[in-house]
Amino acid sequence: MRQPRGDHRGILDPVRLRRELRFRRRLPDPALRPWVEHYWLVDWALTTPFTQQVVPHPAVNVVFRRDAAGPETAEVAGVGRTLFTVTLAGTGAVSGIQFRPGGFRPFWDGPVAALTDRHVPLDTDPAAARAAGAAPRCEGTDDERRRALDAFLLGFAPQPDPATAEAIALAEAIRTDRSVLRVDDLARRHGLSVRRLQRLFLDHVGVGPKWVIRRYRLLEAIEQAAAGLPDWAALAADLGYSDQAHLARDFAAVTGHTPTGYARSLR
Repeated sequence: MRQPRGDHRGILDPVRLRRELRFRRRLPDPALRPWVEHYWLVDWALTTPFTQQVVPHPAVNVVFRRDAAGPETAEVAGVGRTLFTVTLAGTGAVSGIQFRPGGFRPFWDGPVAALTDRHVPLDTDPAAARAAGAAPRCEGTDDERRRALDAFLLGFAPQPDPATAEAIALAEAIRTDRSVLRVDDLARRHGLSVRRLQRLFLDHVGVGPKWVIRRYRLLEAIEQAAAGLPDWAALAADLGYSDQAHLARDFAAVTGHTPTGYARSLR
């Protein structure tokens, strides 16, 4: 059986996150795995506020959150192109759904690009409101929360779709094959025109294929930085940057840190 991802890719200072919060991932019902990457569960009981930063993946998330004894809120978080920062305080819980890049389209009536850089309350979407029901997602054991998320998504009765499957496969090819560095090369490998590839990504992933390539390469650089101090020039070349300075500029523009500065801050 497939296991949830075990990396910390995109989470800045993951050691501190795991020290301050309870963070774990769970797999969805097998019927949902063509579209859903994993569920992510977070709980906290903090004596001082905690701020976490995340470099977003090219993926849509649905997030259920409860702070202290307040009401549970729910929103759709589209693909974020800038650094995501959240500050938590007191007690609370989140039950989140991370979709596979391209996998949210069967649950959304329209191009996924309409959600990019946006957070949309679920109650503004009639289909989501019907599927949501009244069951809380941030209470109970991990298995109870997982089953509640399963029931929520299965309530949409998602159906397989060739275009969705194609978009997911192409995004997965970018994520797993580090030799994919150019949009025209990706299109040629899969027998597509660049224009059709771009339309497919905007409709299903929410951002263009060039952005997805650059984001996955940057996520790899962040992961390498967290593991130690790599040979930055060699890594830049391996990830398709023109030189080390190009990697450093891209890294700093998104994370706010130079690659070396970030790596040293984790030591």
